[in-house]
Amino acid sequence: MTKYLFAPPAVASVPVRGSDEHFPIRRIFCVGRNYEAHAREMGLVADRDAPFYFTKSPAHSVSSGATVPYPPGTANYHHEMELVVGIGKAGFRIPEAQSLSHVFGYACGLDMTRRDLQKQAREKQLPWDLSKDFENAAVLSGMAPASVIGHPNKGKIELKVNGVTRQSSDIGTMIHAAPAIIAHLSRFYHLQPGDLIFTGTPEGVGPVVVGDRLDGMIEGVGEIALHIGAADSP
Repeated sequence: MTKYLFAPPAVASVPVRGSDEHFPIRRIFCVGRNYEAHAREMGLVADRDAPFYFTKSPAHSVSSGATVPYPPGTANYHHEMELVVGIGKAGFRIPEAQSLSHVFGYACGLDMTRRDLQKQAREKQLPWDLSKDFENAAVLSGMAPASVIGHPNKGKIELKVNGVTRQSSDIGTMIHAAPAIIAHLSRFYHLQPGDLIFTGTPEGVGPVVVGDRLDGMIEGVGEIALHIGAADSP
């Protein structure tokens, strides 16, 4: 039996809707600039040729309904509401026509972002890790099985902050839809059960502050909520 110097971390997971089982999180991939209007509001151009990615650590995931502290190192903490794809079957170089057979289900996600740090990194052509991969940066609802809801390719995606709508669009306006993303990503990774793919956010991203409540939904998929608490003391 392996002896560890300290207790290894618990397995990150999200509950499966309508079940007592949980979906264990293996890796988190995120697609950037996958809605034209969001790319424009960032002063950027979306790439229609192929998606691009960044990652988040499963250890930085948090469940819907949580209260999270305002993160350190930023003065411009943003929300990004997204459709999340949960991989349930391994695959490599998956044909796009077969890609949905590798999906277990779908969830709502919040890709929380330290926008000022992202802008600084982008201007210096540096990695985005500090802006995207930090504690509580990947917020997730329960996983809705595709066997129950099907494979949504259109439907309202919305986020409200303190009851005021900030983001409102349709997942059908994504530049790269889920089947294309899965096929493309599987050219570079052996996708495995437990992998999550955040598929990008529509326009309307913006800052949140201490005390804010976030409520999001994706038609046919589910709902998500988050409270922003006070920053941790030194």
